[in-house]
Amino acid sequence: MPALTIQPPTLADIEALYAFELSNRSYFETWINARPADYYSLSGVAQAIESAQHDAAKDLAYQFLVRENGVLLARVNLTQVKRPHLQQAALGYRVGQEHQGRGVAKGAVRLALQQAFSELGLWRVEATSRPENPASVKVLLANGFTQFGHAKRCFQLGTCWYDLLHFEAHAEH
Repeated sequence: MPALTIQPPTLADIEALYAFELSNRSYFETWINARPADYYSLSGVAQAIESAQHDAAKDLAYQFLVRENGVLLARVNLTQVKRPHLQQAALGYRVGQEHQGRGVAKGAVRLALQQAFSELGLWRVEATSRPENPASVKVLLANGFTQFGHAKRCFQLGTCWYDLLHFEAHAEH
């Protein structure tokens, strides 16, 4: 597994994040809905970083850039933070197409869970995956997630509807 680091995005990351998103745009859009067209500019990425910083300051969501030797490989996010009684968040991640199959997703999720269950004090993290993405399911299971549901035709991508598998992981208390 690669030696990965995760850090919240800063304005110093604008050019690297812009290049990452632009070079992986078509690939990502086969799995998730497209970002607005104005995101794909330096100013759009700057606005997204500022929004991510605002969300983290308000304890709403936490975004991280995943790097190996300074190279941006992936993103991992903890969104939909719910406090005080649930102490949970939703996990999402995306790995650049050229970095697939090297353990990047597995390592990024591991690092995000460490953040979630230690520094952020969360008790539960949820994630979803489409059944057509067995690699993502494998990443979740390898990081201690268990499946707790299967929602039928609940996610629309373009004109198609897809099922989602629901997973959860808990802090060890």
